Formats: sequence, C-alpha cells, structure tokens
Amino acid sequence: MPELKEKRLFLLDMDGTIYLDERLFPCVREFLQYVKGCGGRYLFLTNNSSRGVEGYIEKLGRMGIAAAPEDFLTSVDATIRCLQTEYPGKKCYVAGTASFKQQLAAAGIPITDKLEDGIDILLSGFDRELTFQKLEDSCILLNRGAAWIATNPDWVCPTWYGSVPDCGSVCRMLTTATGREPRFIGKPKPEMVRLALEKTGFGPEQAVVIGDRIYTDVACGVNAGVDTVFVLSGEGVMADIAKFDVHPTWIYKDIAAVYRDLGGENV
Repeated sequence: MPELKEKRLFLLDMDGTIYLDERLFPCVREFLQYVKGCGGRYLFLTNNSSRGVEGYIEKLGRMGIAAAPEDFLTSVDATIRCLQTEYPGKKCYVAGTASFKQQLAAAGIPITDKLEDGIDILLSGFDRELTFQKLEDSCILLNRGAAWIATNPDWVCPTWYGSVPDCGSVCRMLTTATGREPRFIGKPKPEMVRLALEKTGFGPEQAVVIGDRIYTDVACGVNAGVDTVFVLSGEGVMADIAKFDVHPTWIYKDIAAVYRDLGGENV
C-alpha cells in the first residue's frame, strides 16, 4: 500500500473538497502550506469550461488563499492540448461561452461560431449562453460528419438555487437528435491528470487526486493510473463506491483528516 506522505503532486477538486459555496473547510490553508513545505505542488482541477480561472482566483482570495493562474488546470486547458496535438490547424465551431472562445483563440485554435465552410470539429462546452441556433448548427455539423469534442461530461452544474444543465446534458440532447456521441475530455477522463503530470514534471507515483465525487474526481485518477483520496465532505457518499464500481486508494472524512494523517497538528 502506498503512503500518502510520499505524494508530492496534489490534484484538488474544489467545491465540496476544499470549500462549500463561500465556506472554506477547516485546515485547507494549513494543508496547502504543508504541500509547499514538503517541496510539493498542488493544482486545482475544474471541469467548468464556461469561464476562465479569474473567478476562482477571486473566490479563493476572499477565503484568504492567494492563487495564480498557474495553480489551476481546467477542462479547457486539456481540450486545447488535445486540439493542438491531435487536430492541429483544424477549424472548430464553438458551442460555448464568450470566455471559452477567448481562451481557445488565445491559444491559437482556429474557431468560429458561424455555420460556414471548412469546419472540421464541433466543440461543445458548458454554455451559459446557449441558444437554439447553436443547437441547430451543432446538429447540422454532426449530420455532416464533423468530429465532436466536448469539454466535460457533467450532467448538471450546481447553483445557489439548485442545478442547471451542464455540458453532458446538452450533449445527450444532441445525441438523441443525431445518434452521434462526443469525445469527452474533462474528468473522469484521464487527460487532465496527464496534462498535470506533464506540466509539473512529477511522475504518476508521486501524484494523488483528491475529490468528493467518485464518478468524476476519483474515476479521473483511477483512469490516469494515479492514487486517489475520496473525501466525504461534499456530494459523495460511501455507497457511491459500489454504485459506480470505482475504488479510491484512501477515504477520509474531509481535508482536515487528510492533513492530520500527513502529520499536521491535531485538529
């Protein structure tokens, strides 16, 4: 059995793992300090493709955690890497937010939001600016045989009033209409963890994914071949392990318990 203390790259989910809404969980600051103190690195992982990391930086700042863009890895980052390496120069029709399109354009990805000639790929993201025109254009492209890539498979995105349809739900609607299935990039697929290893230079044996969802966070680590921590401070419950047949390396009540097991002060 590997030792958690041996890990140096900590890949952290955020909502439900280090905070809930605007409430930072106990010992998160101490945990992050521990990681830096042992010569390690942490990255915050998110499937949300509707906006850049600026909002997360601001939110963590309100909680007393200083963060920079290089502390985050998003499904957009992994999607950009996929497009650059597997589809260089291919034009993408982007069904997503203005922020999503700006991130793609800044990375040099040829994009459009108009139905025009020369489109090779339909790129679907979590779209808070969804219109029927985008759905219709997507169906036309899929029926023409365009490749289909989607940033993340999440069914819903939580809000203060409940949940709204996320990328996975919109993709399911398009699948029902066209019979096509997308290639998903974000958690639970392994691309984000692989990109994190590449960016930081750590090996898989040095990394651990920590999250509150078995079917996304833990599954992402398992699919990438790295160890995982399942924390019971958010959405996930113990029954999810059997339900999804995904088995974490370790299970903890919360990040404070992780910190305590790493040798932190009694909490």
